[in-house]
Amino acid sequence: MNVIEAIRKRKSVRNFLDIPVENEKMAQILEAARLAPSAFNRQVWRFIIISKKKTKKKLIEIAKIPSFVEKAPVVLIACAKTDSCIMRYGQPCYPVDVAIALDHITLAAVDQGLGSCWIGKYDEKKVKEILGIPEEIRVIAVMPLGYHSDNLPIDKKRLPLDQIVKYDNW
Repeated sequence: MNVIEAIRKRKSVRNFLDIPVENEKMAQILEAARLAPSAFNRQVWRFIIISKKKTKKKLIEIAKIPSFVEKAPVVLIACAKTDSCIMRYGQPCYPVDVAIALDHITLAAVDQGLGSCWIGKYDEKKVKEILGIPEEIRVIAVMPLGYHSDNLPIDKKRLPLDQIVKYDNW
């Protein structure tokens, strides 16, 4: 599979099969994240891999993570070491860096025959309490991973290039 194929096949999966994700596949996915670029090569991303049902239930009940996450065999909690690194235009580096690593994860998951869903709906304080995440670490996203139960065709409604791309000026 090439990168464009993976991009075209990637979709947000909310229905997972009760099949464990092989360690080799998780290793490949995490390696893709590790190889992601980051501002000044700071590599601030940190990941917690959750597979225990008890922990997933706590996250759903207490931290308000969507209930479909419980069905995923793996739940990845994407975190960032925060620091004072600011890009020249004023954006903190860590959210961008973690987003790039997460995009690598979603595409590597597709390559491994797995689905994922980027989730931003959660109570960060409660996630940190449940998982013992230090105060200076930010929770950037929650991402369930696993074999998906729907093989429905992907219908990505995207704007045509001529509506989103400008050349030389606005």
